[in-house]
Amino acid sequence: MRLMHLLLPTLDPASTRAFYRDVLQLPVSGDGVRIGWSTLEPVAAERAVGSLHLAFNVAPDRFAAATAWLRERVPLLADPQGREQFRLDGPWQSESVYFAGPDGAVLELIARAPLGGRGAGHGAFHGRELQCLSEVGLPSANVPAVVTSVANHFGAQPLGAASDAFAPLGDHEGLLIVVEPRRRWFPELRQLPWAQGLRLTVRGPQAGLRLRDAEGWELLAA
Repeated sequence: MRLMHLLLPTLDPASTRAFYRDVLQLPVSGDGVRIGWSTLEPVAAERAVGSLHLAFNVAPDRFAAATAWLRERVPLLADPQGREQFRLDGPWQSESVYFAGPDGAVLELIARAPLGGRGAGHGAFHGRELQCLSEVGLPSANVPAVVTSVANHFGAQPLGAASDAFAPLGDHEGLLIVVEPRRRWFPELRQLPWAQGLRLTVRGPQAGLRLRDAEGWELLAA
């Protein structure tokens, strides 16, 4: 599942664009930030903003360089045991580091071994090597209903096991991380999930499909 466009409410759109441009070295065109085939478009929030989760894919052979690059630019987030790097086996086959973004966002760089291939860069890492927006966190009071709707209408199945509190829907190119609203974001386990006013457009089987959740977010197919 490719995540094509994210309309992102934020307290200060200009500052948010500057973060992605200056800290993550991503190109800004007009109101949008480009990450490979994905576009992130910050817009002024109409109400209070909470903690969003986003992840960005990086080539597995560039993960060490990307981590070193990130450490020089922002503090990494740690879990309660003080760990800053995380490896998952099973269907994930991934390595991750986390860091804070604008408005208390929990951001992640993730290298996914099943995608294979080699990164486009060598030597020192640069933000232009970030491949795409690969995860968006979406809270819902009815995670199973979202799983069913996304499977039936968007053709995305869970990547591994899903529960009533957590369901990763899609594939290694793009995942919807659907969580129960009281499930705090990893790794710090402090921030509650938020996505009020967020609108995510994905490449889907039928353009124009739309899913709205009571937590205030929308999923569209293009």
